[in-house]
Amino acid sequence: MTVIKVGMADLKVIEAPGILTTLGLGSCVGIALYDHEKKIAGLAHAMLPFSNEVKNNENKAKFVDSGIKLLIEKMLEKGASKEHIVAKIVGGSQMFSYNMELSILKIGERNILATKKVLKDEGIRIISEDIGGNYGRTIQFNSQDGSVLVKTIGHGVKII
Repeated sequence: MTVIKVGMADLKVIEAPGILTTLGLGSCVGIALYDHEKKIAGLAHAMLPFSNEVKNNENKAKFVDSGIKLLIEKMLEKGASKEHIVAKIVGGSQMFSYNMELSILKIGERNILATKKVLKDEGIRIISEDIGGNYGRTIQFNSQDGSVLVKTIGHGVKII
């Protein structure tokens, strides 16, 4: 089966069979969208919550808001139906200890909140998640059945 890597600030869409994988989700969030009818899978590895918060925002995949919209667009181009798309989200860890009064440093938490807001606004239901904590994750998203294998260091392996 073909395995396609999704880098940081990147996104990819495939039709079954195939696996989308992304490494090193720390405070970044992995957004796995799946049309179970057409078996079309899309995965984004977003680093920051909102594209309007920074000047250099040309890379839409770098941000939760523009990344999700672009991912949906690319899935629809491949024949997915928005009403059949569901989401699984992974990551959003707090990787370092900071003075937690500074919410700007809570990137993981802000990424999770942004992901949930944008998916809700887009009418896409989150059916599973593995988020938060203080550890990194690697995921493998199977386009055949929509399963997401989550691997961690020190926190085991699970399928969501």
